[in-house]
Amino acid sequence: MGPALLDPYAWRQRGLVVGEAPGRGVSLFLAVGKEEWVLRPYRRGGLIAQLSERRYVWTGLQRTRAFREFHLTAGLHAQGLPVPRPVATGVTRHGLVYEAALITVRIPGARALSELLKRGDADAALIERVGATIRRFHNAGLDHVDLNARNLLVDTEGKVWLIDLDRCRLRPKGTWQADNLERLERSLAKFGAIEAMATIRDGYDAPFKASA
Repeated sequence: MGPALLDPYAWRQRGLVVGEAPGRGVSLFLAVGKEEWVLRPYRRGGLIAQLSERRYVWTGLQRTRAFREFHLTAGLHAQGLPVPRPVATGVTRHGLVYEAALITVRIPGARALSELLKRGDADAALIERVGATIRRFHNAGLDHVDLNARNLLVDTEGKVWLIDLDRCRLRPKGTWQADNLERLERSLAKFGAIEAMATIRDGYDAPFKASA
């Protein structure tokens, strides 16, 4: 498809859009052979979006959000960490600014932790696995700057996945791990599931307790 690979309109024209995800970016679910992909255009939020919702300042390809997220996701996936496999990314430059999009493989049957908690479908064992999964990413050095209950997915086999690595990065140990967990706690509070945080912390601390 060439450049059309990252064009939502081109996918709609071919009749291959099978759904959409909530959120300001309007991610599309695409039917591609035996897989489904997620096409996510980069979109701004907050007050800055009033100036430009889709365009970012160009400072070089390797510093674009799309390029950095693609390579970070690919590196974590290569380590066997539960992130969606990245498929493609693209950047379109317009002089001093650019637009971008990212495609990853959709996790079959996955539902957000926020939805499971809201419906009462998350038992203690699952919630502990959420904590253990976050610990795996922290051990790998991933600072997830938007760790919330929507970015943690659970597939049909109960495996926990982490998505949306935009603006995330690898860092040495520091206070950012605690900051991640505090952000998740605030997210749980918004969904009326603050009590789940204690169980998440149990799962998070389990490897450390076992080795103590």
